[in-house]
Amino acid sequence: MSAESATCTQKRWLSIVGIGEDGVEGLSSVARRLISSAELVVGGARHLELAGDLIRGRPIAWPSPMSDAFGEIKRHRGRPVVVLASGDPFHFGVGKQLAAFVPADQFVCLPQPSAFSLAAARMGWSLQDVSLVTLHGRALHGIIRHLQPGARILALSWDNTTPARLAELLNARRMGQSLITVLEAMGGPRERMRHAQAFNFAVEPLVPLNTIAIEVIAEPEAAIINLAPGLDDALFEHDGQLTKREIRAVTLSSLEPRHGELLWDVGLGAGSIAIEWLLRHPSLSAIGIEARHDRADRAARNAAALGVPELKIVQGRVPEALAGLARPDAVFVGGGMTDDGVFEAVWSALKPGGRLVANAISLETEARLADYFGRFGGDLVRLQVARIDKVGSMSGWRPAMPVTQWRVRKP
Repeated sequence: MSAESATCTQKRWLSIVGIGEDGVEGLSSVARRLISSAELVVGGARHLELAGDLIRGRPIAWPSPMSDAFGEIKRHRGRPVVVLASGDPFHFGVGKQLAAFVPADQFVCLPQPSAFSLAAARMGWSLQDVSLVTLHGRALHGIIRHLQPGARILALSWDNTTPARLAELLNARRMGQSLITVLEAMGGPRERMRHAQAFNFAVEPLVPLNTIAIEVIAEPEAAIINLAPGLDDALFEHDGQLTKREIRAVTLSSLEPRHGELLWDVGLGAGSIAIEWLLRHPSLSAIGIEARHDRADRAARNAAALGVPELKIVQGRVPEALAGLARPDAVFVGGGMTDDGVFEAVWSALKPGGRLVANAISLETEARLADYFGRFGGDLVRLQVARIDKVGSMSGWRPAMPVTQWRVRKP
């Protein structure tokens, strides 16, 4: 969009303006005019202060939660409104939330360089080669999945404690040699860059507005979440109810995760299937349903330790626990398939074209799967793994219990 067309009209009544640490000096003449002519200006307290000399309308600082201000923005529909945001509003910014209720042809966005762009420029890194992570308002453990040997990561901090907490996390995972650069208040007069290794991190004091650059250096024994399905069983805390590594890899293949899909993991247990589903792509989501409190807690710990703290866990029994949940694109039933009403409830909720996968070890559950296979079709397969074991002074194969897997697509 050209500068001439980037003006507020009755149709394009909302202006989303990126503002940097250089404040008004970094704004274009069009952005300044939009702010000055707005009846309502919404932004963080820092943003409102940076643009204070231009604001003529009513300023509103974002409340907590931010969504509490959306009603006031909607009430001004058709009249000039400006929302101020850091850098690029559509890169981990408020743009996504605003676009959910304001059509794209009703707003204009004037972005500034994002914190990621500024940090990459300061570090001399190409953004396409870097993992971009936000820890702003999110669990620190969400970065674990990105901690690969040799990886470069840019992370938005939550506050001035985030860099030190991240250094502790790297040390705990045997990555203490990793190089951490803290970039503070980029683009303004307070800008500063400081470097340290994770094992000897003593960078302070820090301003809350900071971005972290990490060059990951892993020791041979470092805890790495590899990129293939079928993680080592030893990575999961469990009480014996765990879909084992090889069966888990086949199960993930049968579930066929696709961009943006939701999984229900019924009979969550240690959470291994839902966790590995989430690790396949950041757009995926999962809900685990588990009747036992101790297992639900254990699955939550596993999810945090393996870098997917976003796993949603519902404690309760099916079908009652399914009430109100978003409809799934895929369902895995790892337990409870012989209970009355479980299959009927999940099959009814599953979206058309969705996949259901169920594993059985007992003869009773296998018989139930065979019955469903006869009625609904799909594939019924027998999976068995044997592992080497000592046989006296020699070695031999010791087979694990076979697993019967039913996989079916809903018409």
